Amino acid sequence: MPERFDPDARYPDAQADPRDLEDVRRLRVPPHLHDDTWQRPVTRRYVDPLDVVWLATVRRFGMYLRRDPTIFSMTDGQGLLALSTRDDLDADDCTAQMVLHELCHWVTNGVDSWHQRDWGFPLWDEIDVREHGCLRLQAWLGQRWGLREFFGPTGGFRQYYDRLPADPLEPIDDSEWEAVAVRIARDAVARVQRPPFWGPLSAAMEATARIRAIVAEFEDDYDSEVPDDPLTLLWAAAPTPPGRAPRT
Repeated sequence: MPERFDPDARYPDAQADPRDLEDVRRLRVPPHLHDDTWQRPVTRRYVDPLDVVWLATVRRFGMYLRRDPTIFSMTDGQGLLALSTRDDLDADDCTAQMVLHELCHWVTNGVDSWHQRDWGFPLWDEIDVREHGCLRLQAWLGQRWGLREFFGPTGGFRQYYDRLPADPLEPIDDSEWEAVAVRIARDAVARVQRPPFWGPLSAAMEATARIRAIVAEFEDDYDSEVPDDPLTLLWAAAPTPPGRAPRT
């Protein structure tokens, strides 16, 4: 357990040199060491490490991701994966979660759906049973690495995801809908363990689990920058017992 600072303790070896304040009052910075008109060149972009993992995974699947405030998610069948801007997402949404969901659509709808707009989903408002099959695949993948809750979907589909049994390939009830959703999910699980899916996906899931393990070392001391934040840390979601990662 890392040591914690005690405000009431004395740390004589950590005191500043008393001469520092005297020098502060006495000295003025030479002009050649600081120019107030200087503009710092920005040559790099900070990206969340988990975003790097999943943006690279998108690229490994021959796609690229762009943000578009006019849509929630979309593929154009030519490599573009468009997601809504971050301002339009919920507090517990992240790039990794949304990318995984889209990739699960691709696996569920078959490899050829890469070439179809929106993975070949028809443009109507009714829920396609393949959506529930996709959510089961998503839960199955998350569970393999102890990240089932972490990778839960956003929006209204979370109600179905959270009702899935411990084994996401078992039906919720005896309806025909559930029988078909399970069949689709079982086919997708078999499909995802073969090329071209398993290599890049398993690497991304493994990296996410490793990052989660690193973050876990700091969770007890985490304090949100949002005052009186009512939300708990997504990283601190209770991990599901990881299953054995299947072999290809």
